[in-house]
Amino acid sequence: MDLKDMFDPEGEMPPATPAATLVIFRHAADRGPPEILMVQRAREMRFAGGAAVFPGGRVDDADRALAVKLGASDAEAVDELAARIAAVRETLEETGLVVGIHQQPDLTTARRARDLVLQTGELAPALDALGWTLDLDALVPFSRWRPKHREIRVFDTRFYLADLGTGAVELQVDDTENTHLFWASAAGALDLAERGEIKVIFPTRRNLERLAQFASYADALAHVAIFPSQMITPFMELRDGQPWLLIPADAGYPVDGEILESAARG
Repeated sequence: MDLKDMFDPEGEMPPATPAATLVIFRHAADRGPPEILMVQRAREMRFAGGAAVFPGGRVDDADRALAVKLGASDAEAVDELAARIAAVRETLEETGLVVGIHQQPDLTTARRARDLVLQTGELAPALDALGWTLDLDALVPFSRWRPKHREIRVFDTRFYLADLGTGAVELQVDDTENTHLFWASAAGALDLAERGEIKVIFPTRRNLERLAQFASYADALAHVAIFPSQMITPFMELRDGQPWLLIPADAGYPVDGEILESAARG
């Protein structure tokens, strides 16, 4: 299929799988720009194989059930709460990092929680076993991406911000879906991509460019207050005869697109 045919400017939005991802900040040891946690996906993964992304994954039925149990009632509230729960669960599964709870567990307890989540595929049993309570207000909505294209799997992904502070934690990679974990400033991650040391897909690149504007987590929160999370649906446009993949220019992103062929390569 021609690249230009992948993006349908007309018609209804295609079905999309709900998903959530978490952009986790920590202080840099050199007091430079904050660092962001990224995971490198296994090359054989169907979606974004081999790419460096933020921790996250799809929203499961158990996430929705827990959202209802926590008091969410209308459809939008359930969707929002379930996405935050999925972001917490997937981050724990993929990295061993505990975020979005009120307690501050030690490494042994965090590992036990991760084992429970991996065994059951759900977050609720780990919360019950360890007496933990969720602090989902610690996850700040940043953006929401829902592409409108054909041929490849479509995700409706909510991006959240979270602050780890010092970041003095031990991480564990999930070897089934990911092969590597690393911390880098947003600008540093973009430099790695420019040198070909990592691959980043179009949404990740745009979000890294946006994150690179912030000298601190407080800066990120101030920015979000001006540019609240909104739905981002990339679209194609011809510029000087070249097809470009673009996003809305008023969503807080310093770069609103790139040549379609370059975006497709990652």
